[in-house]
Amino acid sequence: MAALRAVTSYLRLLRSSARVLLSSRKPGKWRSILFTSVASLSVGGGLCAIPFRQVDNLSHDSLVKRAASLVTDSSSTFLSQATLALIDAITDYSKAVHTLIALQRRYLDSLGKLTPAEEDTIWQVIIRQRAEVSDRQGECKRFELTWITAVKLCETAAEAAYTSGAEHASITVRTNIQVAQTQVDEVQKLSADADKKLAETKVMEVERMAQYAASLQNTNEEEEVPEAYLRED
Repeated sequence: MAALRAVTSYLRLLRSSARVLLSSRKPGKWRSILFTSVASLSVGGGLCAIPFRQVDNLSHDSLVKRAASLVTDSSSTFLSQATLALIDAITDYSKAVHTLIALQRRYLDSLGKLTPAEEDTIWQVIIRQRAEVSDRQGECKRFELTWITAVKLCETAAEAAYTSGAEHASITVRTNIQVAQTQVDEVQKLSADADKKLAETKVMEVERMAQYAASLQNTNEEEEVPEAYLRED
């Protein structure tokens, strides 16, 4: 209400000034000043956030193009941040997976050589590292969803910019999408390689554990044979 009263008072002032100015000897000059003031009031009232001095030269087309360019700029910034977050998340996940692989292989190489206490200690470390891998994987999925949303937003902004006539802005944001896609593809290859090696390590773990269990069973059977002969004697 206060803003409305202020605008009303200002308009009354303009009307009074107009009667005085238009009665002068140079009405054309004063009409230009008066109309510029009214345009400035309209802009200040929230119709458009454009500097006052440019109002006379703006059309609807130019305003739409400007708005489309702002949208593409904002979308590109969102995509840039989402891409950086996703790349860092995938990198951290890959490092966590490689650490887990190293721990598991070290444990497999030490089968039969560890005391129960040492075996329990290394298993606790492996369990914690598996939890770390799971957490990093969840983070990757979360940032991947954000990144996909950013890509879709940029695609929509690019289409809107092209439709409005802001071809340069449209081309720029599409280029940004391609660059982001290339960067994410590269880091995802590292992640896929880490997952492949982890799967190979799991297969190796199953085979080694089976061999170790079989060797223990054979050892126990060999130890039981003399006892059987002793009982027969």
